[in-house]
Amino acid sequence: MKILVLGSGAREHAIVLALCAEDAPHEILAAPGNAGIGEQATIVDVDMLDPGAVTGFAQEHGVDLVVVGPEAPLVAGVADALRERGIPVFGPGAKAAQLEGSKAFAKRIMQQADVPTGRAAHARDLDETAEALDEFGAPYVVKADGLASGKGVIVTDDRDAALAHAAAFLPQGPVLVEEFLSGPEVSLFFLSDGDTVRPLTPAQDFKRALDGDEGPNTGGMGAYTPLPWLAERFGSVAGFVDEVTRTVAEPVVRAMDEDGSPFIGLLYAGLIVTDAGVRVIEFNARFGDPETQVVLPRLETPLSRLLMSAAKGTLEDEPAPAFSDEAVVTVVLASEGYPAAPVTGREITGVEEAEGIEGVHVAHAATARVGQRLVATGGRVLNVVARGATFAEARQRAYAAMDRISLEGAHFRTDIAARVA
Repeated sequence: MKILVLGSGAREHAIVLALCAEDAPHEILAAPGNAGIGEQATIVDVDMLDPGAVTGFAQEHGVDLVVVGPEAPLVAGVADALRERGIPVFGPGAKAAQLEGSKAFAKRIMQQADVPTGRAAHARDLDETAEALDEFGAPYVVKADGLASGKGVIVTDDRDAALAHAAAFLPQGPVLVEEFLSGPEVSLFFLSDGDTVRPLTPAQDFKRALDGDEGPNTGGMGAYTPLPWLAERFGSVAGFVDEVTRTVAEPVVRAMDEDGSPFIGLLYAGLIVTDAGVRVIEFNARFGDPETQVVLPRLETPLSRLLMSAAKGTLEDEPAPAFSDEAVVTVVLASEGYPAAPVTGREITGVEEAEGIEGVHVAHAATARVGQRLVATGGRVLNVVARGATFAEARQRAYAAMDRISLEGAHFRTDIAARVA
């Protein structure tokens, strides 16, 4: 197949790598891509936020499938434009993408689908925000209603900080104040063709910038899969997946269809396992980052077949996706100053040496080639991904590889998956 992947991060690089690992002779195109993606795919000049430009390119070049990586093109309606022209696309339309683009919309769908989630209040000004904060108590949880590039959520014991966070986003629209839910977090992806749902495998990511879950919130500093500790609570990982599929994914997909916005693409369920049971924290409308970087290396079913089946509405004909038993860990290398003010433009060295370690590959997140130099172009720069028979082996390989990479001022967490190793 000729497949166009939209996006420029490590998530998209992970998708490209999974497609290239198949036995089928795919032709992979990417826009805008990055330095790593460019090693496996042909980088093309098309604005991924312009529905007309993407559709025109796909038609002109005979693209068989478009895979939309990040959320912004989805909210911009790129998938709608492609579907109107009969081009298979993996990704929801703009209205369905509001499941991620609007926290208020997501809460309404959850209520309609009777999905287990925390209490929430929609605050239109600081007075309403303060009232909700006092009702729910500390720790305080405040979320921007719209897309905020991973910076829209604060969880804090400081009431003034919670109010300040709300004040920063209220000019853009209402904010959501939620009750704090305590327990381990789990990310679980679901493929959907608007009717049938097929779960992938659970993963856990690490949002805080520093070891011990300290420091500011980020887009994610690492992840691992599988999650063996789920078996202690649910009898097996499969038992957990079955419960979430039955109580969360399937009801939401039905509710979206009833709402007139069928969900076709990747439903990302951000979950928390509380003493009272599984609760939904949030939904995303695309593959998660950095969880995709660990989930896809374990996938044994051809990814292209799953994505095309979802795009064409034939997931019902597909068996459950198969996964290997190996452990996979990813550690994010971030630029100096990330997440507040990342320093960019510095040279990265040692990537080839890192990939020389058995079971290791590097997914590029924010990189570019300047002449012969590889340079950082953003906050999260690289994902070192390591596979192993055990978590101890995967972690050892990941951190040995990270030690071979050099980027001035960069930082990374040293405790990714340490609790399961």
